[in-house]
Amino acid sequence: MNTERICCFTGHRHISTEVLQSLTPRLRSTIRDLAAEGIHTFRAGGAIGFDTLAALCVLELREKLGLRLELVLPCHDQTRGWSARDKDFYNHILGVCDSSRYISDVYTRDCMLERDRRMVDGSEVCVAYFTGRRGGTSFTVNYALGKGVRLINLAE
Repeated sequence: MNTERICCFTGHRHISTEVLQSLTPRLRSTIRDLAAEGIHTFRAGGAIGFDTLAALCVLELREKLGLRLELVLPCHDQTRGWSARDKDFYNHILGVCDSSRYISDVYTRDCMLERDRRMVDGSEVCVAYFTGRRGGTSFTVNYALGKGVRLINLAE
């Protein structure tokens, strides 16, 4: 029987600098609290914005708290069209994460939603930054709630 306890992340891609200043310490604190509850595996989807912030926070706390970072990525060409800075963050995280897996070799109409479902499936907790805007974060939050996954929304 698999006793691994898992948390996934979902959140908006665009977060203002002002919000990031208060969000980052709350996210670190939430990760510490979850680790204290026995959750040590964290999944991120590799997107810019909240996914990147969450992955970097897990990596920052990984050694001290015994955490694992798993990336569930939609496709190999996910970063097509991203800025050089965002690609640098992505490549750094991909290079030091504990594991990564891709849904598809190339972008398909469904690869993002399938990535979101795979991140949630098997997770006990979903930590989100969800302001109510429609899109992938909304889908993932609703999918998690439908699966009975505990939601911690840092936008509230």
